[in-house]
Amino acid sequence: MHCAKPTPRRSRTLRWIFCPVASCLTAVASAAGTNSTTFTVQATINSACNLSAADLNFGTYNPGSGSPLDMTSTVNVFCTVGTTYTLSLDIGTGGGAYTGRNVASGGNTLTYNLYTTTSRTTVWGDGSGSTVTVGGTGLGLLTADTKTVYGRIPASQDKPPGTYTSTVTVTVNFS
Repeated sequence: MHCAKPTPRRSRTLRWIFCPVASCLTAVASAAGTNSTTFTVQATINSACNLSAADLNFGTYNPGSGSPLDMTSTVNVFCTVGTTYTLSLDIGTGGGAYTGRNVASGGNTLTYNLYTTTSRTTVWGDGSGSTVTVGGTGLGLLTADTKTVYGRIPASQDKPPGTYTSTVTVTVNFS
């Protein structure tokens, strides 16, 4: 076997073919680096409210005392921070009206009412008639905004012995 020497023309041709390939490899290598992009992280918190309420127990009422019997209770409101709300109280299961709610024992009733302040002049109701609702702003779902309910049984209601009860529903409206 005999190998022929490349002619100068062949050498030039080979170099010409290899040089552009080497240039391409160099160009690819010099294009290396870094690149970046972004993405969004998002969470939504909706307005929400929860309630808890303590029973209002007047204890023993004495019809002959001549003085009203006053007692308080609390409603705890847990709303998302900054959520505005209003609290309303219904008449209760004992019947009556917002001008005088009733606690009942069988067919007997004892009149009482619920108020927004210690002076017991403004009836806490649903906003109808001469009643008002109580508003507030949420402190957080883990932090209670406590509202006091002021109850009063007027004096001189001569009723039979018994345990008089009613269940009042508290409703929170929020936005």
